[in-house]
Amino acid sequence: MADKQRTLKESVTLIGVGLHTGQKVTLEICPAADNHGFKFQRVDLEGQPVIKADADLVVATDRGTTLEANGARVYTTEHVLAALVGCGVDNALIKLDGPEIPIMDGSSLPFVHAFESVGYDEQTAVRNYFELNENIKWEDAEKGIEILAVPDSEYRITVMVDYKSPVLGTQHASMYSINEFKTEIAKCRTFVFFRELEFLAKNNLIKGGDLDNAIVLVERTNIPQEELDNLAKLLGKEKLNVNVEGIGVLNSTKLQFENEPARHKLLDIVGDLALVGRPIKAHILAARPGHSGNTRFAKVLKEQIKKQEKQGKDFDLTQTLYDINDIEKMLPHRFPFLMVDRIISMNENSIVGIKNITMNEPIFTGHFPGNPVFPGVLQIEAMAQVGGIFALSQLDEPHLYSTYFLKIDAVKFKQKVIPGDTVVFELELMSPIRRGLVNMRGKAYVNGVEVSEAEMLAQVVKDKA
Repeated sequence: MADKQRTLKESVTLIGVGLHTGQKVTLEICPAADNHGFKFQRVDLEGQPVIKADADLVVATDRGTTLEANGARVYTTEHVLAALVGCGVDNALIKLDGPEIPIMDGSSLPFVHAFESVGYDEQTAVRNYFELNENIKWEDAEKGIEILAVPDSEYRITVMVDYKSPVLGTQHASMYSINEFKTEIAKCRTFVFFRELEFLAKNNLIKGGDLDNAIVLVERTNIPQEELDNLAKLLGKEKLNVNVEGIGVLNSTKLQFENEPARHKLLDIVGDLALVGRPIKAHILAARPGHSGNTRFAKVLKEQIKKQEKQGKDFDLTQTLYDINDIEKMLPHRFPFLMVDRIISMNENSIVGIKNITMNEPIFTGHFPGNPVFPGVLQIEAMAQVGGIFALSQLDEPHLYSTYFLKIDAVKFKQKVIPGDTVVFELELMSPIRRGLVNMRGKAYVNGVEVSEAEMLAQVVKDKA
């Protein structure tokens, strides 16, 4: 059964400060229509400009991912985007009255809790997954960053971080399914090394930083009190202490997992790869990732999507599950209205059939003389007949039943179909078959390129004796 897109049932509001800007921000995350995707809206600026969550709009990756469009910027986008992806949300409008997404506790968990409090709405449109057909590798040899995506039936991520630090060492983290995000990844907080704090503070990069929203890793225990006091002043704190329990941290901060830093890097990947614009089915393996590498890899994946779309979808036309004789035993249609020549594959949720278009089609006598074009309405009819075969194949005596249209939605015609074309119809269930009602989404392809699509509801009815 095809996955449907989801959005929030209601809007949620969160208030906090930006990690780097230090500005107080009110964030409202709103439901959005099918195929809307993720978009940010700066409601504090004239015209309330909208910025799409798109890898091509990344303008900075220094300690967070920044997007810019229509004269507006949004800073530190990764944690809220990770929460949306991790909660299975496809469409949302993220409104904010300042330049930066609030850091909250440094993780994605406050966003997850907000989404769970209102719940989700299933939408009509089907999820358009990005599925790999080959391995994709990107690396930055100078920085030692490697990211590999391999085909998989789920969205999995494996991360290795190595900062050559006596405190952090080498860490690994894995997410075997996106369903693990809420419990294993969402709560993991951003982190920084103690040695970096002075530089960051002096460069106005952590104005909203707090020991409640970031883990500060300390690599030495013999830090002079004078140094701690000076740093405390820079950070606007009264006092800083070093606490050592396994891994050295500032004050009483405790790690939720021994590999919490690596898990947070995984969280960042989920958020940054949301900028691909489609849900992903692949295993991502990342060594020493960061926002720069993540977003550059997101652009690589976007290019792969364009390449796949240009190449078209590949079907094995040598296969035969049902030939024309089998089809005639199932469908009541006959020449000139039998529109399916062969079924090449079928599983519990989908079916693929073909129709060969020849100049001998009776319809070409009048459509159109001298410029033959196979009518769109007959493409939909052929698609429906393939769906009818799927529905009838679930019955013990299919020849005793007929299928009838109840509704047709979301019909689109993208290219004309002419004599010589072999049209491949691929249909997927949109919901389980109940009480003879069959709801399917279909697409038609010629040479792997989509020519039409539709959503159809039909009913299977037993013929009168």
